[in-house]
Amino acid sequence: MKNLFLLCISFLLFTGCLKSPESQQVEIVSDSLIVAMDPLPSWNDKTAKKAIINYVTDITNKEGVNFIPIEDRIATFDNDGTLWSEQPIYFQLAFAIDRVKALAPEHPEWETKQPFKAVIENDMKSLVASGEKGLMELLMVSHAGMTTDDFEKIVKEWIKTAKHPRFDKAYNELVFQPMLELLDYLRFNEFKTYIVSGGGIEFMRPWVEEAYGIPKDQVVGSSIASEFDYNEGNPVIKRLAKINFIDDGNGKPIGIHRFIGRKPVFAAGNSDGDLQMLQWTDSNTYKSFQLFVHHTDADREWAYDRGSSMGELNIGLDEAKAKKWTLVDMKKDWKVIYTFQLDAIYKED
Repeated sequence: MKNLFLLCISFLLFTGCLKSPESQQVEIVSDSLIVAMDPLPSWNDKTAKKAIINYVTDITNKEGVNFIPIEDRIATFDNDGTLWSEQPIYFQLAFAIDRVKALAPEHPEWETKQPFKAVIENDMKSLVASGEKGLMELLMVSHAGMTTDDFEKIVKEWIKTAKHPRFDKAYNELVFQPMLELLDYLRFNEFKTYIVSGGGIEFMRPWVEEAYGIPKDQVVGSSIASEFDYNEGNPVIKRLAKINFIDDGNGKPIGIHRFIGRKPVFAAGNSDGDLQMLQWTDSNTYKSFQLFVHHTDADREWAYDRGSSMGELNIGLDEAKAKKWTLVDMKKDWKVIYTFQLDAIYKED
C-alpha cells in the first residue's frame, strides 16, 4: 500500500527523536525529515488534519488523562462514500446490474419483466422507478442461488474486469488515498480498523484486504440468509434469496455490538446512514472522534449532500456542526482524491 513504508520509516525516526536526552541526542531536524514525518501527506494542513493528529497524539500518550488502552482503540469506517466513491450509483448495485446482464441469456422472460427489462435496456430511469422492491429483486437474483465460494469467485472476477463509467478504472482503484493514509496512521498507533458498511459483507470480503489492509474478518456488513449443506461429503454454504441483516442506520450500532463487541472510539462515515454509528461512538466514555467525509469536489470526484439519491448527508450534516464533529471538505482538505492520481502529483513536484 502506498505511503505505508514511508509512514513506518517516518514514525521510527519520529519516535527516535522523542526519546529522552539520555537515550537519544538529536541536534538538527532537517526540513526533509519533517516532511517524511507527515503521517497524512495527501491532506492539506487544515483543521481536519490537525484535529486527527491531535486526537491520536492525545489518546496514545500514556501519561495523559485521555490515554486509551490498545485493546479499546477500535476504529470503524463506512465504505461507500467514505473509503471509496459511490457515484453515480453504489458500486455493489453496478455489480448486480452487470451480473443480471450476464445471466440474461438464460432468462428470456426478463426481456418483458421489470426491473430486469430496464437493466437489459440500460434504462436507469425505469430501474430507479422500480423502487426498493425492484432493486431487491435484482440483488436476490444476482447475489443468491449459489455457494459462498462461487459468489466470492464472481466478485473477484468483476473487481478485476469491471470499469467505472466516468473514470474508466477498476472500481477498487476509486479508493480515497487520504483515507488509506488515515487507516495506516491509526493502525501504526495500534488501532484496530473495521469496515462497518451497509454494503454486502460477502461482496466486500474478497477485495478489502488488498485495497485497505483490513482483513476480511474485520468487516461488518449487510448479509443475506445462508445454510450449510454437507453436499455428500463436500460441505458448502449456500446463499439464499432472503435478507438476514441490514447494516445501515440503526443497524450499524447493532452490528458493531454483535460482531465487534467493543464500542468504537473513532468512527468515519459520509451519510445519514452512518449517523447512528457516529452517535454510538460519541457516547463512549473514552475520548472519541467522529468524522464525516463531505463530498464537495465536483471536478475531481462529486459534490453532493442534502437530497442526494446516493449518500445523502442531511441530518448528519447539521448534527456534525452542532456537536463540532470533524467535517472533511474533500475539495479543501485533500490534495489528491484517488491513489491513481498520485503519479500526476509527483510529476508536478
